[in-house]
Amino acid sequence: MARVLTITLNPALDLSVKTSAIELGAVNRSDESHLEPAGKGINLGRVLRRLGHDVVVSGLIGADNISSFERLFEHEGLDDQFVRVPGQSRTNIKLAESSGRVTELNGISFPTPEDALERLQLRLTDLTAECDAVVIAGSLPRGFEPDTLAELVRRCLETGRPVWLDTSAEALTAGVQARPTGVKPNEQELAEWAHRPLVTLEDQVDAGRQLQQSGIAHVVISRGAGGVLWLNPHRDLLAQPPQVPVVSTVCAGDTLLAGILHGELSGLDERDTLRLATALSAECVRHVGVGDPAANDFQQLQQQTRVIPWPEADASGEVNA
Repeated sequence: MARVLTITLNPALDLSVKTSAIELGAVNRSDESHLEPAGKGINLGRVLRRLGHDVVVSGLIGADNISSFERLFEHEGLDDQFVRVPGQSRTNIKLAESSGRVTELNGISFPTPEDALERLQLRLTDLTAECDAVVIAGSLPRGFEPDTLAELVRRCLETGRPVWLDTSAEALTAGVQARPTGVKPNEQELAEWAHRPLVTLEDQVDAGRQLQQSGIAHVVISRGAGGVLWLNPHRDLLAQPPQVPVVSTVCAGDTLLAGILHGELSGLDERDTLRLATALSAECVRHVGVGDPAANDFQQLQQQTRVIPWPEADASGEVNA
């Protein structure tokens, strides 16, 4: 299997809370809660490790609450190459109501020290040379400028490895200018980048084509229950996931991208890759946490996932029989 480097610049402790309907301004009780070290690159790395790959996790991380992260890295078999910085990694709260509505409260990150980027780049020089692919994922900590992210993408690309980017807002706008190998926005992130509403699937395809025309080979658009659109150099594909009960969508996008990378690095056919990735993302939303490729019914979920070339779908995103 491959060796993958994931870079998370703004990790977090995720507190996921399941509850009935929330009444604002009143005392509410939770049905279940779960605290877990997270961050998009860390989540993605956990899934890739479960799929059999060697995974190196790096980036910036707060030294003051590092212990829970270190325990996770050891337990999951992730090679910890994070640069420790003063302060705490943020805490994010995910409130999942029984109706399916999810409210997120994202905490404030540590401030980025002046020497942090230099320290990180020194560490990444050797790591990128040893890995088969690089993923830069997640938001930016305080003081880490979007243009600095673009420079990080360029430096990783100089090694000749494929570099994927999964971020949003100003970081996405700056990062795509460095022309990473692939990007994975969701519908809302893509619309924000395009500066216009993307109401239909065709609107999303047009925006994805803009990204491709700028020099990005792969554009994976996650569309929630509407499935996944993958614009790639060989053929454009649309996947519709199986219907599953939704408990939490928090790690679904990270799990999806891990599945795409697994297929790409393992030499799978594009349709098989997208089917696996979409089914794994569907497995993920059934519970709190990342997707589990060892789930008893994962093979069945793959069989229930429909993947077709994009032109065979109508404008609403429905697959024609």
